[in-house]
Amino acid sequence: MENTASAFRRAVRMGSHSAELDVRRTSDGVLVVHHNPNLDDGRLVASLPFADLPEHVCTLDEALDACSPMWVNVEIKNDPNEPDFDQSESIADDTIACLAERSEGDQRWLISSFRRETIDRCRALRPSIATAWLTVGVRDEDRASCIASLRTAGHTAIHPWFGHLSEEMIHDFHAAGLKVNTWTCDDPVRMQELIDWGIDGICTNIPDVALSVVARGSGGEE
Repeated sequence: MENTASAFRRAVRMGSHSAELDVRRTSDGVLVVHHNPNLDDGRLVASLPFADLPEHVCTLDEALDACSPMWVNVEIKNDPNEPDFDQSESIADDTIACLAERSEGDQRWLISSFRRETIDRCRALRPSIATAWLTVGVRDEDRASCIASLRTAGHTAIHPWFGHLSEEMIHDFHAAGLKVNTWTCDDPVRMQELIDWGIDGICTNIPDVALSVVARGSGGEE
């Protein structure tokens, strides 16, 4: 099951380089890892105390422990169209505080969000932690302004959907000193194409397949 401590430990055993996880907050202020705002039974995570969540829902700290020694892309879920939206951005404050209290060092973390205000807040609070903007895609005519905006704000990367990526887009962001990581590609043929284009990272549900594609491309064993 995704976003669980057992899934992260399995990724470590597979040899994954990194993990991506989704952060939300319970009614009693506990940061938990869960993709959707609602549980499978329909209850809203943000309306429940941590003690009332199913056993497989882990805290952010538990997830980060399970991910060790991988570096971790911490996605803060803060969508204005979802019922747990936090306009105050205090979930960013809590996430930064959690990461800052850990002993691994800030280089192990990358914070991302679809909401620019959320990563802007994280960047302002702790600029030593890398930040990235999640997006479905960037139109060609908006690329230059997007690059300028991300650079001015001090962000490290952009995370577009793999279906809207082009080699030219990757080149332009790289030329500006910004990394490009993509989500969520499970097609090995497309993975190889993205690697050939110079992609920095691929988020996937099948890390064993992705690792075999990387190994073939580098001349290693499958």
